[in-house]
Formats: sequence, C-alpha cells, structure tokens
Amino acid sequence: MLKNYTKEGQKLPLFGVGPYIVYGIAVLNVIGIILFGYVFKIGTLESPWTLIFRIIGGVLIVIGVAIWYIGALRSDMDESITENKLQTKGIYSCVRNPMYSGWWIALSGIILMWHNAWMLILPLLDWVIITIALINTEEKWLLDLYGQEYAEYKKRVNRCIPWFPRKQ
Repeated sequence: MLKNYTKEGQKLPLFGVGPYIVYGIAVLNVIGIILFGYVFKIGTLESPWTLIFRIIGGVLIVIGVAIWYIGALRSDMDESITENKLQTKGIYSCVRNPMYSGWWIALSGIILMWHNAWMLILPLLDWVIITIALINTEEKWLLDLYGQEYAEYKKRVNRCIPWFPRKQ
C-alpha cells in the first residue's frame, strides 16, 4: 500500500486516489490488449497502418512521460500540497491534472503500438474513468478546500487534456 506522507495541518493526501486510478486504467488496457490482440485476434491493421500507429504511439508515449514528469517532479506540487496552496502555475496553467494526463497519453501511445482498430476504444474508456473518478473525489476535495478560487480555476483550465488556458 502507498503511504501518504503528511505533515501536521496538511489538508490533502500527497498521492490521493491517483495510483488507484492509474492502476485501474492500466489493468483495463492490459485486458484489452490480451483480448483483442491475443484471444479474439481481431482488429489488427496491416501496413502502412502498423508504421503510422507505432510512430504516433511512440510520440504519445514521449509526450505523456514528459507531461507526467513535469507535473509530478518539476512543478513543486508536493510543496503546494503540504502548504495547502492551490497549484495553478507552470504546467498546471495548461491542465489541472498533468500526472493523470501524462499517464493517459502514454497509455494511449502504448495501445497504438498494437496497431489494432478495436483497441482505439480503450483511450476513450480510460478518459471516462479518469473523469468520473476525478469529479467524484479530488475535484470535490479541492472545491471544499479552496472554494471559489478552485471554481474559477476549473473554468479556465481543462481537467485532463492539456491546452492553453481560457481567458476570463
């Protein structure tokens, strides 16, 4: 089990539900790969799609890892959590959940490596799972903790798809 390191007065867990969401979508993707690629053996695309899917998949893996790395290790998020401050700068000005986004994008890239048309449903299912989980957990916690500041932030910045912030 992951331990959420906390200090006195800290309002949010350091890891939250994140590992469970990521593990869940990763397991879903492994099941999809096994079923479509090896059990049913349906949907596999041939050349030139093999190369196209693998190039796009490789690019998505690199982008996803970079987004996760910036959000997790280069953004001072741990410090923001321990000091109970809403993080809205850096990558958090383009996406509210870069760590989830990074995993989602990287896992989507991994799915493309199998160049299977049926597996294209998996990134959509992953997005739905992440969205539902975040709305029902972390977004509620953050709204309770930061109130109007978080409500305004939600209006400006996408949940999972990195994009330029909307002007208010």
